[in-house]
Amino acid sequence: MNRKILLSAVAVTLLGSAAVLAQGQNQPQQPMSFFVTSRTGGGDLGGLAGADQICQNLAAAAGAGNKTWHAYLSQEQRGNTPRVNARGRIGAGPWYNAKGQLIASNVADLHGDQARDRNSIRKATALDEKGNMVNGVGDMPNQHDMLTGSDSDGRAFVDGLDHTCNNWTSDTDMNRAMLGHMDRQGGNNTSWNSSHMSQGCSAPALVRTGGAGRFYCFAIN
Repeated sequence: MNRKILLSAVAVTLLGSAAVLAQGQNQPQQPMSFFVTSRTGGGDLGGLAGADQICQNLAAAAGAGNKTWHAYLSQEQRGNTPRVNARGRIGAGPWYNAKGQLIASNVADLHGDQARDRNSIRKATALDEKGNMVNGVGDMPNQHDMLTGSDSDGRAFVDGLDHTCNNWTSDTDMNRAMLGHMDRQGGNNTSWNSSHMSQGCSAPALVRTGGAGRFYCFAIN
């Protein structure tokens, strides 16, 4: 009798485990709300509005145009042009890549406000809008530099120097931009959003530095 009860209990447990597993497998994949642009080129993006439109167009071509997309870029104060922080223009999260993998749950986790490395931006997860992996350290060519214009907290610089390719309107080498490493590798600073400055803002200068003029896009809704 006890053996029958034991076998019944085991059967119920196995059935329950199978049901939970099946339920997990049947859950729909989270829609894309983060990607690295497949777009390459110089630092003249048409300002923040132009960069946002690039994100929107790429997302729409990938079937995610039902969301509002913003570029992860800061803007520096210049005359009447206000200072804009990248972290304040990307929504509240959470964000997922093209394969449904969680990138960060919220703005604080994305930037490590309470604890560092709370986001999962790495080479394997920082995919473009088509779900393709971006070349990183060790690949030819290396394109791991991402345009951000931001410090590690996701804010615009206030030192009076140009970190934004003249607020994303210049593709000349008179201007420069702050870059992040999407693969978290290379050099002495592996920050995803604030690793080092570019050699210039032309497409060739960005290539020489280790990038291709790519940047991050986030869905704000």
